[in-house]
Amino acid sequence: MAEIRTNSGLLVVLDAAAGIPLHRQIETSIRDAIRAGRLARGASLPPSRALAADLGVSRGVVVEAYAQLAAEGYLASQSGGYTQVAAWGGAEPGLAGQVTAAAGRGPAGTSRGPAGASPGPAEASRGPVEEVVPWAPEPGLAIDLSYGRADVSNFPRTAWLRALREALADAPNSVFGYLTGSGVPQLRAALADYLNRVRGTLTQPEHIVICTGYAQGMTLLISVLAAAGAKRIALEDPSSGDDALPAARAAGLEVVGVPVDENGIRIDKLRESNADAVILTPAHQWPTGSVLSAGNRPAVIRWAAERGAIIIEDDYDAEYRYDRTPVGALQGLAPDHVVYAGSASKTLAPGLRLGWLALPGRLVEPVASAKIAADRGSPALDQLAFADLLTRGEFDRHLRRMRPVYKRRRDALLAALAAHLPWLEPTGVSAGLHLVTWLPPHLDETAVVQAARRVGVGIDAVGPYRIGGPGRGGLIFGYATVNEQAIGEGITRLAHAIGKL
Repeated sequence: MAEIRTNSGLLVVLDAAAGIPLHRQIETSIRDAIRAGRLARGASLPPSRALAADLGVSRGVVVEAYAQLAAEGYLASQSGGYTQVAAWGGAEPGLAGQVTAAAGRGPAGTSRGPAGASPGPAEASRGPVEEVVPWAPEPGLAIDLSYGRADVSNFPRTAWLRALREALADAPNSVFGYLTGSGVPQLRAALADYLNRVRGTLTQPEHIVICTGYAQGMTLLISVLAAAGAKRIALEDPSSGDDALPAARAAGLEVVGVPVDENGIRIDKLRESNADAVILTPAHQWPTGSVLSAGNRPAVIRWAAERGAIIIEDDYDAEYRYDRTPVGALQGLAPDHVVYAGSASKTLAPGLRLGWLALPGRLVEPVASAKIAADRGSPALDQLAFADLLTRGEFDRHLRRMRPVYKRRRDALLAALAAHLPWLEPTGVSAGLHLVTWLPPHLDETAVVQAARRVGVGIDAVGPYRIGGPGRGGLIFGYATVNEQAIGEGITRLAHAIGKL
């Protein structure tokens, strides 16, 4: 192992014998320096050519490291070709210690196999394809801006096909038999590395259970909690109604809506709920887009510890950030009290039906047993293929390709709203695949949605997702599957429709 102090003063630890790609090791050194405060906000990094010369590696290795850290939100490229620590400074205040601990638990980066393989020729040259109409609108809708879908037209088919072929060629015979309820070990290991590195979790492969999407994960977990004596579950209000809510009611749990504000869930109302569990979207509240504040994060953990309750963290779209620092996973602050839930539905495609739970140790066996009882385990080959994408860095590369695509569509939506409906109030715009606009009191959200549909535009209202009764009227706009031209046309149509109300 060599600790190399570069000419710029940057300390990078490289170990050629570690079996870890060099670009991953450079990423880890820089990421840890930012999280620990050794690299200040706005600090300039050495040019990639100069750093490569100092380290004795190829320039491409440094470029790959810089690109990954930029994709994670730690670095920003400036005009003139130089790179700086992002102005918001990497990890959220107060998370540096726990995130750094996560990074130090195991090998740096996610790679356990061949390092940093290049994308297939078609994907490397093509990048994301902007088609004229890359979405499948609802029948009767010319432009569908409703929420709920990722752009599957950019699914990394070449990389996935290669990963499936390698899984078929290399998988041991045991993979084709009945598996444990936790999932194949290769995927659990790859996910633990990825989540600890990118999302700041504190988990191990043994604590991860693979499920058939987020919806099944909620069904399994809620059934286990109910069997253990849970009576009441709290949901953010407003909140998505298609996964946890029906699962909780089917399990016989009382559902309590807890209001959210600009700081996330109201802690005072959560304490009054007497809930045994709460489901949160702390990185980007659905649908309002608020972020659980630095003060509310430890407060909700204290509530769980005092009550012996479980926090279920739905990290549904945290990989897509545009104007802000990455928000570390709540699970990394209290892995014994938080279940981290994720899926590939927004990042790759919902048709894969791949999800995962990072659980406290005491819940692993009962949830894995519930998974076996439900369906005998998720398909092994798809798990192995996804593990391959994670370990080779293909998943990171796919996210890097998609972030600018979604950002351009979000920017087009904001620009169209500002031009045609400037009195709307957008919120939750800095991350995710949707945004919310609040309506003035004289406009009824249901009437606006119906008027939009009459001109062939699909949007959603906030009201149907409220649990505790009426609230401020708002509209939900999804922009993931619609190109910039169609977004502009859709908002123009919407403005004309609203003008007739």
